[in-house]
Amino acid sequence: MASYLTEEKKNEIFTEYGGSAKNTGSVEAQVALFTYRIKALSNHLKENKKDNSCKRSMLTLVGKRKKLLRYLMNKDIQGYRALIEKLGIRK
Repeated sequence: MASYLTEEKKNEIFTEYGGSAKNTGSVEAQVALFTYRIKALSNHLKENKKDNSCKRSMLTLVGKRKKLLRYLMNKDIQGYRALIEKLGIRK
């Protein structure tokens, strides 16, 4: 596990977006966790532009988040709109 992502931070994200710390499987909680990790990796890449393994892992996370968001959009459009507004993903 990455050093920027502590157990307390994960529990905080899952509580805020998933309803409880035990609800790690909800789509909203997973998207929020991926968003937090993507922001941390993009900050790392601003300083270390040639870190290709980090860039690849960030792009993998972006793809996973995109798939989950597409699933959420097809299943619950109101929840999708609320989530992207809360996370500030799209403009």
